[in-house]
Amino acid sequence: MKIALVHDWLTTIAGAEKVLKAIYEIYPNSDIFTLVKNEDNLKNTLLENANIKTSFIQKLPFAKTKYRNYLPFFPLAIEQFDVSDYDIVISSSHAVAKGILTNANQLHISYVHTPIRYAWDLYAHYLKEANLDKSLKGWIARYFLHKIRIWDYTTANRPDYYIANSKYIARRIKKVYNKEAEVIYPPVNVEDFELYTKKEDFYFTASRMVPYKKIDLIVEAFSKMPDKKLVVIGTGPDFEKIKSKATSNIELLGYQPFNVLKDYMKRAKAFVFAAEEDFGIIPVEAQACGTPVIAYGKGGVTETVIENNTGLFFKEQSVDSLIKAINEFEKKEDKFDFYEIRKNAERFSKQRFQKEINDFVNKKIEEFF
Repeated sequence: MKIALVHDWLTTIAGAEKVLKAIYEIYPNSDIFTLVKNEDNLKNTLLENANIKTSFIQKLPFAKTKYRNYLPFFPLAIEQFDVSDYDIVISSSHAVAKGILTNANQLHISYVHTPIRYAWDLYAHYLKEANLDKSLKGWIARYFLHKIRIWDYTTANRPDYYIANSKYIARRIKKVYNKEAEVIYPPVNVEDFELYTKKEDFYFTASRMVPYKKIDLIVEAFSKMPDKKLVVIGTGPDFEKIKSKATSNIELLGYQPFNVLKDYMKRAKAFVFAAEEDFGIIPVEAQACGTPVIAYGKGGVTETVIENNTGLFFKEQSVDSLIKAINEFEKKEDKFDFYEIRKNAERFSKQRFQKEINDFVNKKIEEFF
């Protein structure tokens, strides 16, 4: 059977792209449809030589880096793809990919990372962070997001079956689209991380420096705990703002290659995670090193971290709540079993993901055709 894979955009290799890559490994003869791609960021990856078809967005000015500026055109662009020659369509969607047009003789399975965040539950937060909550420009943004929200809801029936990347996202799919979704957790390359039991006296976090990742909250908390060392890896638009809040016990290393990130991750006494993520791959990677996780207790991380076994949760995205969790961790850190933490991470391997996806697709093929 001919298979088409549909993905929102291929401009970098992040969590959603790792999912697409793992699905492509199962179906290496499939074609990939995406709004826009950046070939430079696909070099030396499995997707470099894939047959990738892009939309008219690709030809617009600065589309490879400023593609989000063309958000109002995304629904139109995804609907221009002709996938009528394919028997099966698998969409990997965190924006508009699930809205691909198919016919009654085609099986469409949509793996949803999240319903469009900035059109739904992060709508007000997005406008505020972008300084669009009051200006005329803001009202224009509100209008287009309103239109996208309507389009997104009306396309809810286009997939025949939904897969969610966590129970957290399955609940959001039910809330937004009134659709049931099977949960298949994303692939994590746990084999790239080895168990390390000689932990050192510092905490560690790593992330893109963007507002919702809450790295500023972590830095502020440790600035009030001068006796505790924090190492931070990552860069992004908020780097300088976060750097200005750092005290002498906090080391900001900026961008670092994978081997450096892994070295700090395996040696740290704990990995600190303050974002509310749909799934959250990096806390699983930390656990693959046997490193306990101290995380904000909402979102997908509550499904990957076992409280008082592989980590601890703090209840609010606040400095005081995080400080309380750090102090609680230090009272019981000797009770964490590094081998059990590693074993928990192995539940999320790529091999497990590919088997579950392949089994799901084969089952639906039998039911559909």
